[in-house]
Amino acid sequence: MKPIRVLVADDHTILREGIVALLERSGDCQVVGQASDGTAAVDAAMRLRPDVVVTDISMPGLNGIEVVRRLSKDLDGTRVLVLTMHAEEEYVLHVVRAGAAGFLLKDSAGSEMLAAVKSLAAGRAYYGTHASRVLAQQMQQPRAALEDPYRDLTPREREVFHLIVEGLTTKEIARRLDTSVKTAENHRTRVLAKLDARNTAELVRYAVRHGLLD
Repeated sequence: MKPIRVLVADDHTILREGIVALLERSGDCQVVGQASDGTAAVDAAMRLRPDVVVTDISMPGLNGIEVVRRLSKDLDGTRVLVLTMHAEEEYVLHVVRAGAAGFLLKDSAGSEMLAAVKSLAAGRAYYGTHASRVLAQQMQQPRAALEDPYRDLTPREREVFHLIVEGLTTKEIARRLDTSVKTAENHRTRVLAKLDARNTAELVRYAVRHGLLD
């Protein structure tokens, strides 16, 4: 059997390398790429087209929820496993609705992560005990629709949002996105308006409140 091609995205180097080592030692997986931020994860996945992407939620560049949404929408044949420390049910529901085929907490056993990767590669879903319980509760007692923390930001505006809260200036954002300063400023203005923020400080508080800042 061909090895399962996996991309691992996590901004904590030691943890990411540990996941890579575990996958490689299994003999069933080939780690074809790594990423330390959300934007790099999307770019690498689009280029490498792995069978499975293992990603954290809290990452710089793009939040993991947005990574899941983009890959689920734009990359057929690649399935996403969210591996995170965030146990809040809102995170479970958000990532599943974004298109994640699997969800595990980082305190899960290594053997369970391997089982999850194999399950996703075989076309099945895999949700750990915690996520399964949250989803079962949602089925039995549906909550009101959760607000998308990105609201109606476009994909480009979501990138700009994260660059702003990371502390980049408009000129630095323009260089990062290879666009004009005027275009970057227009994006910044729309992001602030759509999220009802008057300045960068309020945008950072919004990011913290909605779990969008690492």
